[in-house]
Parts: sequence; structure tokens; C-alpha cells
Amino acid sequence: MSTATFVVAATSSDVLNVVAAFVGGLVIAGALVWAVRMGMRQMDRESPRPKADEQPHLPATGPVRESREMREPDEVPHAEDGDRLMPYELHPSGTKTGKDQHRRRWVPGSSGSFGSGGAGRY
Repeated sequence: MSTATFVVAATSSDVLNVVAAFVGGLVIAGALVWAVRMGMRQMDRESPRPKADEQPHLPATGPVRESREMREPDEVPHAEDGDRLMPYELHPSGTKTGKDQHRRRWVPGSSGSFGSGGAGRY
């Protein structure tokens, strides 16, 4: 083969596409290697992870448990002189502990939800 054949083959668009894809792959691989090295340097600069004896422990009283209570709406107080109430004059919560602490249960034969076709409460 002559030099002219190699020149024509080297300048064809297929070879240029392959070379461009190879160079693009090298750039992406280099960027990934750089990112991993930067991440490793960052981890080396961070403070060390806590050891097993430095981990949090349960309190001496044991684990904190969930408290359940039935709540009822807390009525908004009315101003005595007819002026509007300021936020600091209201209760901190819109509910209070209910007098009846027994949970209401589903009653068989009552309606399950709106429009379910049940007989409803009677």
C-alpha cells in the first residue's frame, strides 16, 4: 500500500469518529479518576469516625416510650372587653387532654366511610 492510501484512510470520517470516541472516553475516565482521588483526599481531611465506645447509649432509665392519649379541641378563649386576643393570650396548643381516655373503636354495622353504602351509626 502506498502512503496515499494511508492518508485517505486516516482522513476518512469513520476513523475520525473512532478517534473522537476514544479521546472522549479517556477524558471521562480521567475525570472519574480525578473525582475519586479528590474524594479520598476529602475523607482524609475529615475527623475520624467515632469508635464503638464513643457511640450514644440508652439512658439509665431505659428507652423512651411513646405516650398515647386521646385529645379534644381546646376552645379559644373570648376576650372579656370585646377586643381581639393577641397570640400570647391564647393557649399554646389547639388541643388538650381529653376527659375520656378510652379509644373509640369501630362498631360493626356502622358506616365505614362517606358514601360506602353502610347503614351509618344509629
